Amino acid sequence: MFDLGWTELLVIGIVALIVVGPKDLPVLFKKGGQFVGRLKGMAREFSSAMNEAADDAGVSDISKTLKAATNPMQTGFDSVKDAASEFTKWTPESETGKLAAERAEAAKKIHEATAKRAREKRDAESATAESAPAELTPATPEPAAEAPKSAKDSE
Repeated sequence: MFDLGWTELLVIGIVALIVVGPKDLPVLFKKGGQFVGRLKGMAREFSSAMNEAADDAGVSDISKTLKAATNPMQTGFDSVKDAASEFTKWTPESETGKLAAERAEAAKKIHEATAKRAREKRDAESATAESAPAELTPATPEPAAEAPKSAKDSE
């Protein structure tokens, strides 16, 4: 903050010891510490108020959008990382887990019903196919009977 080194602090300490005296020096340091603590608290409060105002104004969303536009590869990695962290937080006992289990069970029932219906349809088609050849197979043509001869043909 003020960029004071150890030597400057040592000089300030010696001057304070001479000016204030050894008896009142601890009281001075205590008062100085309280003052610095109040200053830090005020700075922290001001900073949090400014961050809150920026969040209300949507500055964080804009900054995220700008960062995403400048570095799309990192944004993709961040999205994957977020998805992975959400996946690791998933527990089967949660509401989402219960819904997922219900959906999986319903999907299994649908799959089984579809498979059963497909088997029934295939069996019905094969039964129809077995009886169809006898009915659909054309009979061997019989030789046509000779037409009766007319009187003209006999002469």
